[in-house]
Amino acid sequence: MKAAVFKQPGLVVCENIDKPMIQQPTDAIIRVVRACVCGSDLWFYRGISEMPSGSQVGHEGIGVVDQVGENVKNFKPGDFVIIPFGLSDGTCANCRAGRQTNCLHGDWYHTGQSEYSYVPLADGSLYKIPDGNYSDEQLASILTVSDVMGTGYHAAVMARVKPGDIVAVVGDGAVGLCGVIAAKMLGAKRIILMSRHDDRQALGCEFGTTDVIPERGEAGEENVKVLTDEGVGVDAVLECVGSDASMQTAINIARPGATVGTVGIPHNVTIPFEKIFFSTVGIHGGPAPTRAYAPLLLDAVLKGDINPGRVFTYATTLDNINEAYQKMDQRQAIKSLLKISEV
Repeated sequence: MKAAVFKQPGLVVCENIDKPMIQQPTDAIIRVVRACVCGSDLWFYRGISEMPSGSQVGHEGIGVVDQVGENVKNFKPGDFVIIPFGLSDGTCANCRAGRQTNCLHGDWYHTGQSEYSYVPLADGSLYKIPDGNYSDEQLASILTVSDVMGTGYHAAVMARVKPGDIVAVVGDGAVGLCGVIAAKMLGAKRIILMSRHDDRQALGCEFGTTDVIPERGEAGEENVKVLTDEGVGVDAVLECVGSDASMQTAINIARPGATVGTVGIPHNVTIPFEKIFFSTVGIHGGPAPTRAYAPLLLDAVLKGDINPGRVFTYATTLDNINEAYQKMDQRQAIKSLLKISEV
């Protein structure tokens, strides 16, 4: 079968490898229908984080169940499913509390950019998609529930966005743009997107952005505060990058008592504890439990209330996998979609 394999920074290739097999009675094998490249994949693609050469990659996917282990009870061959990036048993104390990405027996999904994918802990991880004749547009939006839309929603939940809030989104990638959707879903009255890119600004406005701030650093922070009551800062901040600069900006634009919902994987981030202590700004976040959010978000997608698949601005196949990474690395695409098979 075809699969994306990381070779070295700047090079992911499509190789023919063996089709995965059931290893444990709780496993499933999925025939992948759609997958994609995540912004977090760029960390290893750029050589910023480590990834062993020869590793299969990809952690977002939807597909059709091909095989199941003998102990899998909730799924059968032929079921159309979402594969969340956090694998979980669904039964431990953390899973029962809705924190599947902290499952006591879980792992991270990492074989999504392939024709067939190995999924442990199938019963607790997968989420069934209702039978239907879905368009390419719908499939793209359903795919986002596996990670990017769920992660944007998690940022808003962690930031405690509530009706009437003024919300700022730091980061105009796919997660940040999905954060705009999430803030609107939760009732924000004003959504400020910090973005310097025209295409992302335009899509953000389609999703619900009311104000765009292109400046960075102190100038950007001051321009955000001008839009708030007496210049005190916003009610909630969605930090969707993971850099130190984005975190400092998020903290600086938050009003006293606000919460920063952070979902960008942190790289060399420093938290100024004394500053947030005296400003009473909270920081809350982490990997999104997308399995917990799947029922709500899939329902919103299928009803047509949200269309997060619009973040995919480039589509290709596994044969062109490195180009899919390059397009995102060079900011020629917001997010790259991989068409692998049909339902």
